[in-house]
Amino acid sequence: MTILITVIFILSYVFIALEHSVKINKAATALIASVLCWTVFITGSSDPHHVGEQLIEHVGELSGILFFLLGAMTIVELIDSHYGFNIITRKITQTNKRNLLWIISFITFFLSAVLDNLTTTIVMVSLLRKILKDPEDRLFFAGMIVIAANAGGAWSPIGDVTTTMLWIGGQISPGNIIVKLILPSLVCLITPLIVLSYKMKGSATRPNPNLVNTVNSLSYRQQSFVLFSGVVILILVPVFKTITHLPPFMGILLGLGLLWLITEIIHGDKDEEDKHALSVAHALRKIDTPSILFFLGILMSIAALQSVGILSQAAEWMSAKIESENLIIISIGLLSAIVDNVPLVAAVQGMFDLNHYPTDHYFWEFLAYCTGTGGSALIIGSAAGVAAMGMEKISFFWYLKRITLLALLGYFAGALTYMGQQLLFSS
Repeated sequence: MTILITVIFILSYVFIALEHSVKINKAATALIASVLCWTVFITGSSDPHHVGEQLIEHVGELSGILFFLLGAMTIVELIDSHYGFNIITRKITQTNKRNLLWIISFITFFLSAVLDNLTTTIVMVSLLRKILKDPEDRLFFAGMIVIAANAGGAWSPIGDVTTTMLWIGGQISPGNIIVKLILPSLVCLITPLIVLSYKMKGSATRPNPNLVNTVNSLSYRQQSFVLFSGVVILILVPVFKTITHLPPFMGILLGLGLLWLITEIIHGDKDEEDKHALSVAHALRKIDTPSILFFLGILMSIAALQSVGILSQAAEWMSAKIESENLIIISIGLLSAIVDNVPLVAAVQGMFDLNHYPTDHYFWEFLAYCTGTGGSALIIGSAAGVAAMGMEKISFFWYLKRITLLALLGYFAGALTYMGQQLLFSS
């Protein structure tokens, strides 16, 4: 039974990693793998009733992550449908490529911490098309956006799915992760920025000098208000959890309800046809539902491995063979460039419990940094990279030749910064 579940899981990983080659959506693979793993587990168990109880328990835990993602994605789509992000694009007037690279990278870094790295990448790559005409320049900028989005998401409890998973799982707390990881994440961004800046010369040519709002029914005030409301709601989710001690998905659902109410009031006097494209119902149709189903499938597969005991055995093997915690975590971070970081973090959560490493332990903080930023090493190593790859048609080997080394320099510089910071303040 254990061997069969492991084989199913490994095969599903291969299909997920080769998603673009085999042309099978990774969500389909993850869902099939999760059901097969639990089917093998329950049919091979001497106590099917207990296995069923374990399954229901895991579903209850994972539903918090899924509802959080659903709420956050809908809020972001609602902001986008109101052209709130166009307010940011109108403020960028810089034409010097080097200065523009720094501006775009830092906007991405901080926006990713408030939203998430995938959404931020989509927004910022879309922005590139409005301010950069040269395709080659856009590729380099897109590469830095991937690095910046992943670095920005690593230090925020809502900036990356893996960090959110650690927060919801009780491994980290919002205030502590921000304080401990913001400097290493900044170093992870600035290091490749400095190197790439030497290659950026001259002025950028804009394809469209003016960014015009195409929705005449929306005023600038309405755009600004929805943008401000949405961002404030996302920022206040960790505060809500701290005050009420309710799980984060309750805060995000409250925020979604409030923004829903706000938009209904704003557009109350419009007819149904004009209001539809600006409604929550429309935003729900636009969110990346396959990604949510992928997270469900892969996390349920990991839960099966945890329930069978495979993860605890793996943890014992790693602890016996690799004595350095730093080396273990750095290796996991680099592995996330090949294998999706969501199942990796879920696996580690199953391997090491809170009794071994309590909340805000060095292990969990460093894991959040490494799994959040390690995926930048390859274009397929993160959701942000895959999004940029599809939008700008970035070749795997182009990224490997021109961006991978920069991403690795940033990754190791940030890792050394975190370890040095820990030694300095713990002594």
